[in-house]
Amino acid sequence: MKRIFVTGTAGFIGYHVAQRLLADGFAVHGFDGMTDYYDVALKQRRHGMLLQHPSFAATEGMLEDIATLDAAIDGFAPDIIIHLAGQAGVRYSLENPRSYIDSNVVGTFNVMEAARRHAVEHLMMASTSSVYGANTDMPFAEIHKADEQLTIYAATKKANESMGHAYAHLWNLPTTMFRFFTVYGPWGRPDLALFKFVDAILDGRPIDIYNHGEMFRDFTYIDDLVQGIRLLMDVPPVRPTDGEEVPEGDSLSPVAPYRVVNIGNSDKVRLLDFVDAIEDCLGVPAKRNYIDMQKGDVPATWANADLLRRLTGYQPQTDFRDGIARFVAWFEDYYQKGRKAGAS
Repeated sequence: MKRIFVTGTAGFIGYHVAQRLLADGFAVHGFDGMTDYYDVALKQRRHGMLLQHPSFAATEGMLEDIATLDAAIDGFAPDIIIHLAGQAGVRYSLENPRSYIDSNVVGTFNVMEAARRHAVEHLMMASTSSVYGANTDMPFAEIHKADEQLTIYAATKKANESMGHAYAHLWNLPTTMFRFFTVYGPWGRPDLALFKFVDAILDGRPIDIYNHGEMFRDFTYIDDLVQGIRLLMDVPPVRPTDGEEVPEGDSLSPVAPYRVVNIGNSDKVRLLDFVDAIEDCLGVPAKRNYIDMQKGDVPATWANADLLRRLTGYQPQTDFRDGIARFVAWFEDYYQKGRKAGAS
């Protein structure tokens, strides 16, 4: 049984990735800091469900705590590491930038050192579409320039990509960085737009719509993202031999077993259409508060997922209306029961 060490397993994406790996017959060891960035009870519930599986174990600790992290990884001796933990959120990075340096830079370095020490078969690490920053050449492709990040969150993720390339080159460590595009779905984070919109609409509160609704996002359903990660796990990059040309459109490094891959739906959706779909699903109109663009935000994201399809044969394709319906069904089951009980 192959052993997969996954960081961030109490988080939204990490929980779903671990769940899929367990279903596929892998042994999984999770690692999560359980920070109070958002509702810790939600994180504990995710971990609690994973811990019901006999092939799952977990360690609670911060990525910056190298002793705890090393003890967990060394004791498990993983074949593959999937690094999903880190300080998330574009807007929070304006309030507490230091937490991003501690978790995303120092913490990721600690994970990379452990991967080097164990000579894992494949190191997979989360990046973000935010690294494209001020780039307006869309759809975003992995070979596009991405040197003008607009937030410290995006800058730390771009730093992770550069660090990952260096380690791949120096230690021949097969490394894949995946850039996520606006992931949503059941068990999502409370700071994500869909969660905030549904919660506010059902509670009769107004929703803030940035840039007066003239924003576009490539909404990627969680199951599609997980499928992309699972398939990429089996195609670790291989360092090109001397004189071997990298295929056109491939982000494979010419000097390292290193690759960047977009995982996105490749469907640019207008924010107002997204809100309309939420209203249709809930049967309740939103109280809309149109406001200016948030500092550090970008008006649009849109993924070119050709490389993912070339490597895996897979293309994310869940329609955002279907994804919203699945999220709402989960939300109403998980939260509305408690809300109704509190009102009675």
